[in-house]
Amino acid sequence: MSSFHAVQTLWILLALMLALLTLPGTCYLAVLTLAGLRRVVPAAGQPALAGPIAIVVPAHNEAIGIARTVDNLVAIARQDGAATVCVVADNCSDDTAAIARAHGARVLERHDLTQRGKGYALDHAFSQLAGQGFAAYVVIDADSLAEPNLLSVLRRHLGAGAPAVQTRYTVLNAEQSPRTRLAELALCAFNALRPRGRHALGWSAGILGNGFALTAQTLQQVPYRATSVVEDLEYHLRLIEHDLRVHFADETTVRGDMPVAGSGQSTQRARWEGGRLRMLLDHGASLLRRGLSGQWRLLEPLLDLLLLPLAYHTVLLLALLAIPLDWARGLGLAGLAWLLLHVLVAAGVGGLGPRRLWLALWAVPEYLWWKLRMLRATVKTSQASAEWERTHRDTPHH
Repeated sequence: MSSFHAVQTLWILLALMLALLTLPGTCYLAVLTLAGLRRVVPAAGQPALAGPIAIVVPAHNEAIGIARTVDNLVAIARQDGAATVCVVADNCSDDTAAIARAHGARVLERHDLTQRGKGYALDHAFSQLAGQGFAAYVVIDADSLAEPNLLSVLRRHLGAGAPAVQTRYTVLNAEQSPRTRLAELALCAFNALRPRGRHALGWSAGILGNGFALTAQTLQQVPYRATSVVEDLEYHLRLIEHDLRVHFADETTVRGDMPVAGSGQSTQRARWEGGRLRMLLDHGASLLRRGLSGQWRLLEPLLDLLLLPLAYHTVLLLALLAIPLDWARGLGLAGLAWLLLHVLVAAGVGGLGPRRLWLALWAVPEYLWWKLRMLRATVKTSQASAEWERTHRDTPHH
């Protein structure tokens, strides 16, 4: 074989590998983008869920910002008239518990240094509150603020028969830095457009870790035994395996603080993305096997796990453009076009104006380089032995 043909063969093999890595994700993004143009809400006249609701706030050393979150949720609970704010002070070494009590929350304290992480804290809370008459439980992170209509919207969805509901979850401190502006755009895609598209297609919207609700019956059927670094995704996969679908509440939003820079961002991104990779390694083969055996609904969460983070997806599409083959460049260009459309639709769904969208996109090149440098830490976090680590955040803004 001549050197020309050898080089040509290498280009073809590289292009095929990149196409295999990007084409399923591009098609999946295209489907969710188009489906997400449609908003689906409960039909008018549906009865709302009756009965008490517990708003559960897992908190580990959140003394700086817990008062802000508790004040917000207590006001929402009082407006509802049948809700209780319960803070789980999990392995705290500060005044989180005392501050939460002083601001009107019921506090559950947990001390177990061998079982650390949000999943353990939530399981403890649900176990302690079981049998106390709560019809449903809503989970809100300790660094977040919810909109006043939170419980009225969730009651409508739960009353319409949803076993679990996820609200929109976006960024509270978007204007704080270029990275938080980009995080807002990313969460508009990941936490608003995509679950909206899944819900419109009749798929399970997913659990995003913040702003989700579970009925008491759901927790009886599927206890919250999720202890990985991405306990929300782990629990969602268990719900799907039990044929329970998470609905998407597009009418209300929970906003949380994102880390501005430094180790906080690195810890959070490595945990999210490494944890997703761990879930793919643990559950991918089973989802594929069961999906091909006739349980077709299990193929969608598998596609979701296979979709690379958009930064890596973008880099691979750019690599396709650089290959001197017309068909490879065509695939790369088509993938980037769908990716751009996905981002633009996400910005529209999230209510981002042209200025906020441009400021977010301005940070993309530096972010792509940072993500490539983060790859080693992400892979390390995907190991089965990886432990939960609290994300460092700056002081919350009022």
